[in-house]
Amino acid sequence: MSWSGEHRGFVIEAFFKNNDSVTATQRAFRTRFGLYATDAVPDRKTILRWVSNVRASGSALPRKPSGRPRNVRTPENVQRVRASIEQSPRRSARKHAAALGISDRTVRQILHADLRMHPYKMMVAQELSVTDWETRRTLSEDILQHVPPTPVLWCSDEAHFHLSGTVNKQNFRYWAENNPRDLHQRPLHSPRVTVWCAVSRLGVVGPYFFEEGGETVTVTSNRCCEMLENFLRPRLEEFDDSEDVWFQQDGATAHTARRSLGILREMFPSRLVSLRGDIGWPARSPDLTPCDFFLWGYLKAEVYKHRPQTLKALKDAIREEVAAIPPEMTNTVMENFRERLRQCIANNGRHLSDVILKT
Repeated sequence: MSWSGEHRGFVIEAFFKNNDSVTATQRAFRTRFGLYATDAVPDRKTILRWVSNVRASGSALPRKPSGRPRNVRTPENVQRVRASIEQSPRRSARKHAAALGISDRTVRQILHADLRMHPYKMMVAQELSVTDWETRRTLSEDILQHVPPTPVLWCSDEAHFHLSGTVNKQNFRYWAENNPRDLHQRPLHSPRVTVWCAVSRLGVVGPYFFEEGGETVTVTSNRCCEMLENFLRPRLEEFDDSEDVWFQQDGATAHTARRSLGILREMFPSRLVSLRGDIGWPARSPDLTPCDFFLWGYLKAEVYKHRPQTLKALKDAIREEVAAIPPEMTNTVMENFRERLRQCIANNGRHLSDVILKT
């Protein structure tokens, strides 16, 4: 809001008369100018800035810089920024600015306008070995060949959510003139709440929390079987679909134990995509399954907007956000799933660089 000279003068006078009290100054301001409690008044930061200006220069108006404006985007500084970026491309622009003694704004202007660089996001990907490539390519071909696009395919998985949130990958950047198409590979970690869901073009089944007495527990074969019988089976009956239904899971021990596979083969006869299933599923392939490349990232982005402070609030937020996912969204996700399989084949089983490293 634009404040007049009369406003500024009254604030300064009232501030000193009321023993440097911001609250009393704001109260006097409302009385002087006939304002209601809901009307805007100068906030604390504004009042203190005016007072600081008066003490420094005798005027409540903003202080103007003296002399001719100095241009710091000199050729020398451009070269200094280039050298610093080339030496440490993963360091943030703010840290480069601090190290060079140049303002953060100037460094960013040099990076964009002078050096034509862009902060490319670093992607976290599952580490692959050479032997994984052929397996991923072959099994992707099998799924596309034997699982038609029209039947329902439920893709399932567990994930961990914790109260402290997730790593902020928005600050995970690599400054360069061209996209380095670099991957930061690291193992996954285990947070506080274990959640199971399944995704298909019909929507999402879940969430199911692996817990006992309100405490998160390890996913074992017995607990997995209990989930399949008492949660998944009745939930699938809610979906009115006469087509053949397929089911996909990864090769976790709890999923592929003899009893777990027995229940799944009875529920999905000849239509199980899994390690030791009717069609195999490649290990170390979170870039292929809808739960990993879509659901968990989307859910965590939405769930942590609630800023849950307790496990109960965290679980309530997960339930709320899962229920809000429309079938139109999951239908697009499943179309993307088949496209990723085709891309995996084209890349001979390697990472889907054309998908996850788009510029």
